[in-house]
Amino acid sequence: MSTDTIVKLPDQATARMPKVSYLNKEHGILSWLLTGDHKRIAMLYLISLTFFFFIGGAMAGLIRLELLTPQSDLMAMDTYNKVFTMHGVIMIFFFLVPSVPATLGNFLIPMMIGAKDLALPKINLLSWYLYMAGGALALYAMITGGVDTGWTFTTPLSTHYVNTNVITTGLAAFIAGFSSIFTGLNFIVTIHRMRAPGMTWFRLPLYVWSHYAASVLMVLGTPVVAIAIVLVALERTIGIGVFDPTKGGDPLLFQHLFWFYSHPAVYIMILPGMGVVSEVVSTFSRKRVFGYTAVAFSSVAIAIFGFFVWAHHMYIMGLSNYSALLFSLLTMLVAVPSAIKIFNWAFTLYKGSITFETPMLYAFGFMGLFTIGGLTGVFLGVSGTDIHLTETYFIVAHFHFVMVGGMLMAFLAGIHFWWPKMTGRMYPEKISQLAAVTTFIGFNFTFFPQFMLGMLGMPRRYASYPAEFQILNVFSTAGASVLGVGYLLPVLYLVWSLKYGAIAGNNPWQATGLEWQTQSPPLTENFEKLPIVDHDAYDYEWLERQNQIQASEVSSVR
Repeated sequence: MSTDTIVKLPDQATARMPKVSYLNKEHGILSWLLTGDHKRIAMLYLISLTFFFFIGGAMAGLIRLELLTPQSDLMAMDTYNKVFTMHGVIMIFFFLVPSVPATLGNFLIPMMIGAKDLALPKINLLSWYLYMAGGALALYAMITGGVDTGWTFTTPLSTHYVNTNVITTGLAAFIAGFSSIFTGLNFIVTIHRMRAPGMTWFRLPLYVWSHYAASVLMVLGTPVVAIAIVLVALERTIGIGVFDPTKGGDPLLFQHLFWFYSHPAVYIMILPGMGVVSEVVSTFSRKRVFGYTAVAFSSVAIAIFGFFVWAHHMYIMGLSNYSALLFSLLTMLVAVPSAIKIFNWAFTLYKGSITFETPMLYAFGFMGLFTIGGLTGVFLGVSGTDIHLTETYFIVAHFHFVMVGGMLMAFLAGIHFWWPKMTGRMYPEKISQLAAVTTFIGFNFTFFPQFMLGMLGMPRRYASYPAEFQILNVFSTAGASVLGVGYLLPVLYLVWSLKYGAIAGNNPWQATGLEWQTQSPPLTENFEKLPIVDHDAYDYEWLERQNQIQASEVSSVR
């Protein structure tokens, strides 16, 4: 079906902003700080996440400036250690993990399933306060001396050999973990118990399936890393022998506990982004998602396999050959459901009426960067190559291609896709397209040279390096400058759009989800009456019939 044949609603139906919405029904700071409305909580998260993203991004900028030259001439080496540690802690625990679930998930899941709110609104608000408490504690630790263990808190470094704010930073991550658990629990209960009549499991948007799988990982995986952090604190303070072999402890136990959570955490971050891409690709190709059932169950498969691959982070730590073989096989298997998604998105695009609005450009960026990150992950899943590449810049590049390139592109795709619904305003299309292209180019320019640095043997986490690596580091730092512009532009024009953007209308993209059948911005209670679902997800023929009915009703009124 060509986009030219889509019936647009008449101007009178879309040309004015609703007078009452979740944004203006109540006024005052307390109405926001004490709200139970999932949409307002999502906006609180969005503001908070943006703040922490730019704190973490500023530290990344300092890292790249230091690496412009082979000598450690911008900051002392121990300061460099603290900077890259806090960059990792803030970006992972306070941006990447909560980014899509806490903002877009909070805002959209109830509307997508026809509910008026999340099942546990007070717990939802508590999760934001815990997030803010953890973030404030992390910033306090950074300001009062920092921490230099790396974001992984590796023992025995974190328990014996550093005198920086390990416990304070660990407590910040511990508190943020409970915020994540509460969010995941809320999503699971809501999806199970609050779906509208007719909203069966196989009518759910794939976005909801992705969040459901990620929520299971949050609830089951996060307590494990919380336990590990508590044990580090106890060993550091009262000297119990958990990880110290001189006291009967096992130094590898921390690695098992930490990576048992931290590899599933990769899927906590990436699965919601995959859900965003499914919605965007379907909308801007005007087609049902190819192989809906396969894509839905691939999210579940990723969640299940994610719990069985943690030890591929430990090939150099004395794993037996048989264990390495088993975990290598499992790592290869987890790539299968990820590949299903990529191929099914490609088949969805095939012969579709594709348009290149900004969300679609970011979705294309996700598919490209995530594919590169996934393919390079195969090198790290095989012990023979992983032993050579571990602790080099190849690891840094791979992780950033998957998590920052993939996840952040998906996050920006989702923000641009649902911004008209969230605010009732459109953003300037040309400059937003420029930002998407700039981000993609800047990201490749920043991190692709790091694959080469890793292959050549440059170790990560060092402030100085041999002079022969300088040219690639200069390229990487130059790319980071371009990338910074790409990330700053959306903040500027999205804030601008809040006042000056064109009125969006209820469904500017002509998408099929229930959230697009409400006003923009939505009512506090989401729907004027409980919706009854009588069609499948991504049913564009149904949408066209609805538009024709509304158009004829408006004509008859005239």
